[in-house]
Amino acid sequence: MAHTHPSGDPACSMAHGELPPNSEPRTLVTVFVSPVSDYLLHFGRDLGFKTVLLEPDSERLAWTEWRNADEVATIARDDFVDRHTDVVITDHDRPELGKTLDSLLRLPCRWIGVMGSKRHVAPHIDALRALRVPEYAIARVHRPIGLNIGSRTPAEIAIATLAGLIADRNRRPGGYAF
Repeated sequence: MAHTHPSGDPACSMAHGELPPNSEPRTLVTVFVSPVSDYLLHFGRDLGFKTVLLEPDSERLAWTEWRNADEVATIARDDFVDRHTDVVITDHDRPELGKTLDSLLRLPCRWIGVMGSKRHVAPHIDALRALRVPEYAIARVHRPIGLNIGSRTPAEIAIATLAGLIADRNRRPGGYAF
């Protein structure tokens, strides 16, 4: 039986599972193996994202389970990064941060962000400047990421991040301001 809302808002029917969700292609790329990355991939898949784990250090992949990734890569490629792709860097202390971000900024991703607190220095900026990445490209990188809900655990950080991506994608205020 179809569920209708007096306003005709299709969101009500969708919440009851009666209409297909937005079928726009969406890809979530998490960069660097981490507990947050694992939760992002898990929850992201549940939200309908194609999930990609990008880990430049192939040795780290040897001891990592990537059960929640639809694809695993060691370099950023344009066959999985397009204008519908959201990229989340989950470790701001990795030595590959600058080079990895530089390669991602050369691709047409929709959104890119680096995990980290506003209270700490953003190491990606100096890393990108050292590689002579233009300031307009550096400005594309969001930090901090996610909604400001006071998240502390990897699962909470993943939820806040995904909620922020959904809000941004839907052009809603969501709360990126800290």
